[in-house]
Amino acid sequence: MGIVDEDVARVRDETDMVRLITQHTQLKKSGRQWMGLCPFHGEKSPSFSVNQEKGVYYCFGCQVSGDAIDFVREMENLDFAGAVEYLAGRAGVTLRYTDRNEGKAHSRRKHLTEAIGRAVAFYHDLLLSDPAARPAREYLKARGFDGDVARRFSIGWAPDDWSQLAGHLQLSDGDLKASGLGGINKRGGQYDAFRARIMFPIFDERDNPVGFGGRKLPDGEDPKYRNTSDAAETYSKSRVLYGLNWAKTEAGRRDEIVVCEGYTDVIGFHLAGLERAVATCGTAMTPDHARKLARFAPRVVLAFDADGAGQSAAERVYEWEEEFGLQFAVADLPADADPGDLFQTDPQGLRRAVEEARPFLEFRIDRVLGRGDLTTAEGRAHAAEDAATLVAQHPNALVRDQYMVSIADRCRLDVEQLRQRSLNRRAAPVKRPRGHGETAGDPVRIPERLTPETQALRLLAHRPEEIAGYLSGILFADPTSLAVYRALGAQGEARAAVSALNADPEGEAAAALLARLVVEDAGDDQPVGVLSRLLSLAAERLAVELEAVARRDDDLATYQPSISYLRTQVIQLREPGFDIADLEPLLRWLIDYWEGRSDA
Repeated sequence: MGIVDEDVARVRDETDMVRLITQHTQLKKSGRQWMGLCPFHGEKSPSFSVNQEKGVYYCFGCQVSGDAIDFVREMENLDFAGAVEYLAGRAGVTLRYTDRNEGKAHSRRKHLTEAIGRAVAFYHDLLLSDPAARPAREYLKARGFDGDVARRFSIGWAPDDWSQLAGHLQLSDGDLKASGLGGINKRGGQYDAFRARIMFPIFDERDNPVGFGGRKLPDGEDPKYRNTSDAAETYSKSRVLYGLNWAKTEAGRRDEIVVCEGYTDVIGFHLAGLERAVATCGTAMTPDHARKLARFAPRVVLAFDADGAGQSAAERVYEWEEEFGLQFAVADLPADADPGDLFQTDPQGLRRAVEEARPFLEFRIDRVLGRGDLTTAEGRAHAAEDAATLVAQHPNALVRDQYMVSIADRCRLDVEQLRQRSLNRRAAPVKRPRGHGETAGDPVRIPERLTPETQALRLLAHRPEEIAGYLSGILFADPTSLAVYRALGAQGEARAAVSALNADPEGEAAAALLARLVVEDAGDDQPVGVLSRLLSLAAERLAVELEAVARRDDDLATYQPSISYLRTQVIQLREPGFDIADLEPLLRWLIDYWEGRSDA
């Protein structure tokens, strides 16, 4: 899967790093290096160094480093393949793909997005000039979206006609359906997918048009919004984010991205000066959305009703924070506020709500306590108990304890009682044989939160044949998890491993962890997903260590190939579509590296 390695190397070799980087910052020759102001962080003295001969860069201020592909990925917010294709286009390199079908799929997608682009232009021209689109223009103008806004966001109008777009595009039946622009009726005639709707074109992060969201006029036929079908080859509502093509630049610069509910909300944020807003397209946030957001910014501000949605989304948010390295916050918008209208009536309030966004858990606690009756002892107790229930869901013990203190202060309660109630909610006693200093009633408490390491161990305990050949001790950073892995390997069976750990004076925590994993349900655990997360964390740890060594030794060139390889692998592992066999090369690379270092 992917682009042929030789072509990737050729793209690197034929890219002039100095010419590439001078599009973003000025460079001056200094000996064999080129120096300039870092394009990744604000500075007054040049600390950004480029080695044109080796094709690498390094900033002595923020420690960012990489090659041409890394630079494009950071500046343009592209994935690995997108960055290679971007550079190949500049250098005139024709790319080959490791899978012949993948090359065909790439050409196919390009053909379809070009057709959708023609539809974008068709709908847009109708909105601006067709007399029949006058009601749409008046509706948009009443919402504060004039002609300049329509041009900026390529807004269009789908006529109230069965096949006007199909007649204009002259696509084959197969292409019309595959693009999501229309279909074929029972008589074999082509028809348009959208009629009598205001059209919001949806682009991917590379500015390729992939679909549409069509809004009815106030007196039009339901539903209010109709999106391109997921059956279209270019579009998937669980992955696409409206506005990401416009938001990615500011999101990368501010390390923050705003997620709202609809197309007009995104436009309202942008018009209010918050040009880092995106929206899901008619669906709740998914893991694929979170994975994509993590490529562009580490902080996600939710600008919708996170109080109601948060009740069911809390567990997913905490999982995404851990898995993708995200931090979620909530913008406290006025009740029933619509960012698509607030940009006109209160743009400063809209900006302030984002700038003062609070952490996800803090926001939810404030809402719970705000609804409680804190004037009576009973009311304070109930409110504190409800808030403590929210706190108990958070996986980080230090975070939980700080919120416990805050809740106790606000509700005038004893913090130790709240801590104990939270502890009881998060852990269940695990029976163990007496000994090693325990009394008959002492339980060993094991946190219930799953990590990639414990999930891998759970799968190893239940279905070892599916994952054992792809695991290694180098993947486990937690000593307790490593002890469980070694015990399973030595004993070959979970119950025997628990017994062996129980017999070890230092094996208490590992035995209790394994005892819990053995009785948990692993039916939904997917080996490829578990292993990809485990490999990603191991690769990231090693990349950070090598960067530190490179800075210490002032020898970036020696370590840069390994760092670039590991960073590339980490980002590629965030993309879907892996088979478990595809992960073996990285695992072998890590094993060889650590074995080589131990031999040295």
